[in-house]
Amino acid sequence: MIIGGREEPDGAATHEVVRRVGDGQLVIVTVATEFPAEYFEMYVRSFTKLGLREPRELSIRSRSDAKDPRVLEELDGAAAVFFTGGNQLRITSQMADTPVQHRIQEVYDAGGLVAGTSAGAAALCGTMLVHGKGFDSRRGDETRTAPGLGLLRGVVIDQHFSQRGRMARLLGAVARNPRQLGLGIDEDTAVVVEDAKSFYVVGTGAVYVIDGSLVTRSNVGDELEEDAALSVYGLQVHVLARGDSFDLVAREPRTVSKREEQRLDRVQDRVDADHGRDHG
Repeated sequence: MIIGGREEPDGAATHEVVRRVGDGQLVIVTVATEFPAEYFEMYVRSFTKLGLREPRELSIRSRSDAKDPRVLEELDGAAAVFFTGGNQLRITSQMADTPVQHRIQEVYDAGGLVAGTSAGAAALCGTMLVHGKGFDSRRGDETRTAPGLGLLRGVVIDQHFSQRGRMARLLGAVARNPRQLGLGIDEDTAVVVEDAKSFYVVGTGAVYVIDGSLVTRSNVGDELEEDAALSVYGLQVHVLARGDSFDLVAREPRTVSKREEQRLDRVQDRVDADHGRDHG
């Protein structure tokens, strides 16, 4: 489950995490942030208010922590893992190819939930965006990527998408590697990926899907001035909202089933009712 950041504590994305964890044990990974205690307490309040059992914290400040058997024990019996925001490079640099990462992969492979918000969302894919000017259409070399955790292959993810004007950044990332599908996820919005074959959208914002598979020409790699504008022909852009889904194999948007749409409507009704009680 990939969340675009700044999810509402009682919003649809948070409700979806709680629904999918159910009676299981959630482990919150705070490695990305410089304020782990504050982030952990914030999410404990949000999740337990919606009925989830008390989450555990997986506290990692160095690679040695990610190799410590006592830290690894925090994942015993975990049904779900949630990565907070912060700096995505901290996630991969401190956890990649460690016993902790391998155990999280086991949770995922066994059908457990792995979720991330903001930097935690960026780190879940195979290729991770780490830097770039979202609002600048010049070609340049500002956009930088790095290997992610690789739970979802073939996509590159950007978060806080419309709120921080990151269309140009994601376009540049897809133009550099058209094989990768670009997912730009708004705040308080999430995609729920099932079997790595499709996803559906929950939350209040939009998800932008950038498909470079039909690109016929781009000036990436041409010998041009560094500040030349990016030029790409044949990009496809789909904009999805709650109730939409996307086939990652066929690369086609679809509407969710009537049954799933009704469930999402019921979730939104609960969210609206909660807001009404909070502000009444």
